[in-house]
Amino acid sequence: MVPAIALSIGGSDSGGGAGIQADLKTFLALQVHGCSAITCVTAQNTCGVSRVDALPPEALSAQIEAVLTDLPVAALKTGMLLNRSLIEATARALEPLTIPRLIDPVMVSRAGSVLLEPEAIEAYRQRLLPLADLITPNIHEARLLSGEVVEEVSDVERAAERLLMMGPQAVLIKGGGLPGLRGRDYLLQSSGSGQWLHHALVATAHSHGSGCTLGAAITAERAKGLPLVDAVRAAKTFVENGLRTGLAIGAGQGPLCHWHPLL
Repeated sequence: MVPAIALSIGGSDSGGGAGIQADLKTFLALQVHGCSAITCVTAQNTCGVSRVDALPPEALSAQIEAVLTDLPVAALKTGMLLNRSLIEATARALEPLTIPRLIDPVMVSRAGSVLLEPEAIEAYRQRLLPLADLITPNIHEARLLSGEVVEEVSDVERAAERLLMMGPQAVLIKGGGLPGLRGRDYLLQSSGSGQWLHHALVATAHSHGSGCTLGAAITAERAKGLPLVDAVRAAKTFVENGLRTGLAIGAGQGPLCHWHPLL
């Protein structure tokens, strides 16, 4: 077999629900060989994050180089980058690449917890957004990056336009952070008009890692050659089905089920 190959650049979740672990599970479920470059290590479970340790940027660069010099990666995504040094190291690695590059600007969790250092926001704007084929911010991240107030449908559309002006080829703002927009995401491409994408609202407490999983599923479908809009739609369906079979594990918010295609 010669499978499609995808690379995830992001943080490790010791609880296995999000981050690198969620990405690799998603790649496997979608029959893509997953590679990884770890940026930081979190002490994390279903109840939250208790510690984050960043790797040196040199260690991150070495991981990415080891993968790219040997394996024909067809698409990649970034997740938690934490600080300016890691963002800049990632940008240097991505600059010469022509494959699909999904940037998930992991800055604030859907619940509002800050997941990066303050000075890293401008590094995202300057170094990574212009390299992205697609960025996938949640509502909180869209606010931080765009500087716009985002509270309703028209605000989401305006924020997407502002973000598109920063250089990415497409923007997907995930609406789950607003009660009225759950199940709805807004996709705006530089080559066309914006569109709202819908999926069924799944009532579950076990949705940890859904943002990482969406980005990983898009990346996997892009690695297999699917056009962007088709990849986003397929990824949304994958996440919806994962939420329907969410895992009631631990004392807090469990993850969605990544192996639902096998059930």
